[in-house]
Amino acid sequence: MGAGKSTLGPELARRLGREFVSLDAVIETRTSATIAALFAELGEPAFRALEEGTAAEVLARRTNAVVELGGGAVTSDATRRALRSSAFTLELETTAAEAWGRVAGTDRPLARDEAEFAALFAARAPLYREVADASARDADDALLAAAGVSVGEGLVDRLVELVPGEGPLELVLDATVAGLHGARIRSALEDRLRGSHEVPSGEAAKSVHEAAALWSALRLDREGTIVGVGGGTTLDLAGFVASTYLRGVAWVPVPTTLVAQVDAAIGGKTAIDLAVGKNLVGAFQWPAKVVADAELLATLPAEERRNGLAEVVKTGLLAGEPLWELPEPEQVRRCAAFKAAVCLQDPHDRGPRIQLNLGHTFAHALEAASDYGLPHGRAVALGLLAACRLSGLDEQARLVEELLAPEPVAVDRDVAWAALARDKKSVGGAPRLVLLDTPGQPRIGVELEASDVRAALDGLIA
Repeated sequence: MGAGKSTLGPELARRLGREFVSLDAVIETRTSATIAALFAELGEPAFRALEEGTAAEVLARRTNAVVELGGGAVTSDATRRALRSSAFTLELETTAAEAWGRVAGTDRPLARDEAEFAALFAARAPLYREVADASARDADDALLAAAGVSVGEGLVDRLVELVPGEGPLELVLDATVAGLHGARIRSALEDRLRGSHEVPSGEAAKSVHEAAALWSALRLDREGTIVGVGGGTTLDLAGFVASTYLRGVAWVPVPTTLVAQVDAAIGGKTAIDLAVGKNLVGAFQWPAKVVADAELLATLPAEERRNGLAEVVKTGLLAGEPLWELPEPEQVRRCAAFKAAVCLQDPHDRGPRIQLNLGHTFAHALEAASDYGLPHGRAVALGLLAACRLSGLDEQARLVEELLAPEPVAVDRDVAWAALARDKKSVGGAPRLVLLDTPGQPRIGVELEASDVRAALDGLIA
């Protein structure tokens, strides 16, 4: 009690688009009595039996909900079993002193004496640790934990414990990253590592040829895991190969670029390119774990950092918050949590997740027209500029120009237009765009006059 569940629970439910269920509120509604009154009338053993039965019913629903349990609910063996079988369970990190500061002077029956409260806190702590799948201090931590994303520093050295399971591992490694971090990563994977495969840097990795080469080289069984290390293109390839090899094996992305840490590594969308377009062959394969180590960004060239900033700005526009103003480690944490929430809400990209395509319809068209020579971040910067202009948000368009300095690219206009019409979100050749009513309020599936879209695209071309 006093950990902040009743504050954080509704926020998580809102961000995940799920129902919020308070176990105490369910009990109070059914009995027409407060928890304090029930506790006084029934005594603790009888109240715990009532709580246990209500928890069993709520957890048995197995609906997409965020459920808040009372602080003593996990003293029940039956409730702990139900949590293990039916829920992803988060422990909110707090201290006895913090919790006491929130509950002292309230009508909570077990919050009358500070020393007794501290003793109760200590006695229950092992039960919380036993049942918890993860711990968190705020909503962003909770969302990252629920999505299986670890963000921090020095995580690479703990890879062997962070990669779930005990099966064999094979490494798919960006060739440039191999020279920078390969030895450290191979060492961290210890004796679970069975093989290591380098792939080209950049978009060249996302080809049928590279996928076929990996399919032939891998020697994993179905207990094995592919660990992909590199930027978004390497992770796209590694994830796609994992989704198809032996009809699907587990995979763990270890993103080494800002673009990948804030966006590409999260959510399980994997793909390779065809000559006629980007990401046209792919699969949804949610990672077993994502390990985003801020230390790996230390070797990132300035140009790659600018590429990543474009995705940070996109996320900030969608969230309605200036995330680009945060220090880089916090940018990664907040952006990754935002994407995690959207992807948990819509894992197969059929609804709210489409908002993450803001600016990308134009970006992908320009990348294809440049034969994928245009860096993704530069393309996204241009796409965001077009999206803000078409949204009528002049202030945000100027912000994109100031933060990202997008420069028109020299590509064939007709080729770019044809690529835009083939975008995955197009219907019958008509693009469906993501625009903004205001920052923080995206609008998906917007169809505009072809002439307006073509003019916006032409404005991005030198």
